[in-house]
Amino acid sequence: MNSIRALIFNSNLTKTEQVIGDFVLDNLGDACFMTSTDIAVHLGVSEASVIRFAKKLGYSGFMEFQKSIRSCYQKEKNQISASLDIPAERLKKSRQQEDKNYISNYAAIVQNNLTSALVNNKWETYEKAIDLILGSQNKYILGTRANMGLAADCYVLLKRIIPGVMITNTSAASVIDNLSDIKKEDCLIAFSFPRYSELDRVAMEMAKDAGARIILVTDRHSAPLASYAEVIFTVDIDSNDYFNSFVAGYFIIEILCVGMSRRLGNVHEEKLKHIDHYLDMLRIY
Repeated sequence: MNSIRALIFNSNLTKTEQVIGDFVLDNLGDACFMTSTDIAVHLGVSEASVIRFAKKLGYSGFMEFQKSIRSCYQKEKNQISASLDIPAERLKKSRQQEDKNYISNYAAIVQNNLTSALVNNKWETYEKAIDLILGSQNKYILGTRANMGLAADCYVLLKRIIPGVMITNTSAASVIDNLSDIKKEDCLIAFSFPRYSELDRVAMEMAKDAGARIILVTDRHSAPLASYAEVIFTVDIDSNDYFNSFVAGYFIIEILCVGMSRRLGNVHEEKLKHIDHYLDMLRIY
C-alpha cells in the first residue's frame, strides 16, 4: 500500500480530498470494493469529489484507481493488519497462511512498516517535534501495555542527551500520579496503537487540560487519541502473527534522537561521558 500512500501524501489535495484519502488508507479492504458513489455517501461528500480525487492522483478515473487499490489489497492479504487487534484472532488467521516462507514474508512486512515511517511523515513534522521537545521544560513519556517498550526506549535515549525527561510508567506510582505536575511549559510524548488504551486517553486529556503540548506516535490520523495531539506521526504496525510489529515506531524515536543530537552539537558529550564513567565502575554496558 506504500505506493498508494505515497501518491496521496505527495499530492496537493483539498481538505475534502484528504478526507477521502485518509478513508482509503484506513479502510483499504473495504474501499477497494466500494464504488465512487458508495464512498461519497459514506463520507458525506459529492461523487464528483471522489472522482476528482482519483484524477488528482494521476488516474484516468475512479475505475482505474479502484483497480490499483484492489491490487494493493491482494498483495497485502498475507499480512495481518493492526485493525485485527485481538491476539487469539490474529494467531488464528496466521495459521491459515503458508508457513514455508514465514521469515522472508515477515521481513517484507517489516520493510513495508519501515517505509511507512518515511512515506507518512514529512521532514517538517520531525523538525516541529524536535523544536517542541527541546523547547519544553519537562518531557513526559507515555506508553502502556504493549506500547511500554516504545516508551522505555524513548525515555532512555532522550535521558542521555537532554534534561527533564520522565517516564509515566513506574512501579511506585500510577500514570496519573506521575503526570500530576505536568504544566503548560511541558510536553507529553505518547505512543498509542491498537488495542487503544483508555488509560492513555485519560492521561492525554490530563496533559491537554494542563496546557502541555502533545506529540503522538500512532497508526493513523483518525486514531482515537489523534485529536489531543499537536504533532502526529503515523506508522504501520502490521505483522504475520499474533502481535503488532513496532519496528517503525522505534525508527521514529531514533530519527528524533538523531535530529536532536545534531541540533545540540557537542553539548551532551559531557553528560554521556559522565554516565559512562559510573556505568564502567559497575561493568554495565
